[in-house]
Amino acid sequence: MEHIQVTIGGLVLIFLGAIFSTNKKKINLFYLTNAIVLQFLLAFLLIKVPLITNMFNSLSQGVLALKDATDKGTGFVFGYLAEGAPKPFEVIDPAFANIFIFSGLMLIIVVSALSAIFWHWRILPFVIKIIATIFKKPLNVGGPVGLSATANIIFGQVEAPLLVRPYLNKMTKHELLVLMTVGMSTISGGVMVVFVTMLSGLYETNLIGHFLTASIISVPAAIMYANIMMPSDKKTEDQSEIEKSKLYRGTMDALTSGTADGLQITLNIAALLLVLITIVSLANNGLEYILPPVMGEPVTLERIAGWIFAPIAWCMGIPQSEIQLAGSLLGVKFILNEFVAYINLSGIDANALSEKSRIIMLYALCGFANLSSVGILLSGIGTMVPNRKDDLISVSGKALIAATLASCFTGLVVGVIS
Repeated sequence: MEHIQVTIGGLVLIFLGAIFSTNKKKINLFYLTNAIVLQFLLAFLLIKVPLITNMFNSLSQGVLALKDATDKGTGFVFGYLAEGAPKPFEVIDPAFANIFIFSGLMLIIVVSALSAIFWHWRILPFVIKIIATIFKKPLNVGGPVGLSATANIIFGQVEAPLLVRPYLNKMTKHELLVLMTVGMSTISGGVMVVFVTMLSGLYETNLIGHFLTASIISVPAAIMYANIMMPSDKKTEDQSEIEKSKLYRGTMDALTSGTADGLQITLNIAALLLVLITIVSLANNGLEYILPPVMGEPVTLERIAGWIFAPIAWCMGIPQSEIQLAGSLLGVKFILNEFVAYINLSGIDANALSEKSRIIMLYALCGFANLSSVGILLSGIGTMVPNRKDDLISVSGKALIAATLASCFTGLVVGVIS
């Protein structure tokens, strides 16, 4: 029965993408099949092959060491406000002693700085080019698009297109759609590390490995949906400008620039969380005042989102009894952002979702696909190529839908493999 559910669900998820296609007759089934096979193959290799899972386990230890080192730096700057720092008062409940911006978000600044240094040292470009080669021919993407799409595994949705800035003006609307879709269907390395610390109490498995796997297999899923929604055979191939360009003038420039970028991202996330959670609380208070209770409970944005996204959750392979909760998490991610969704996920009862459903949701929520990200992308990429602003706006709606479906398809794939 479960296999029938995911088979029907997979077909429905692909059909939903085809509804928004500009030319259904031009959808290339060869590249569509390649993308699906590639997702299952990558998921199997990254989740089931001991050599790779052991490597991810080692990486997890590195993340914990990085977190401890960041806590020491945070403690030096902010004193007892840092997580794990001695408090000048008695702590009755440790949960209330941690301040999120000092316990989690400081990691983003450190990871951003380290990523910039590793990029300047040509370590990250080497890794990204290897992964980009895997996607290039099977998915019919050009070199610059493949490089930027793959870079989203490490960098943010605005930082990755910077790597191919010389080519943004030459790219087709289809290629701009690919860039935006991949950007919203993955998460950056800095945010990834924060989520690991947030969810460590709910998951016993190797979280950093799961998040890396989610971002990697979401790349072909995102390209697949972009190809479905706007089929095109045209692609930008030349990479000479990318090879010549350098983001940083030296190691210190990389360190300071990466730190500044990380600080900006941290402040943006903190401000967005403050505003979004406030808006949700206000909206829920208004709904409770206006609408009568349904099934004995007040109507909230989370419940409404659950009703809308519950069928999508079922398509991913979530059991019927859990689709309301899973749908609520998907809806919160779409309307607000993945941070709020993961905060809600970390706060649910451990028995509210089965172990398999928790894994599926971990992957399905792993992406920047939300309404605010559309504005961030339009502003970020639009600043790089102001004359393409109209093209970016015209594909932004499709990119949001495509990225949302791509993350859901990633959840389905992992549910089958795990």
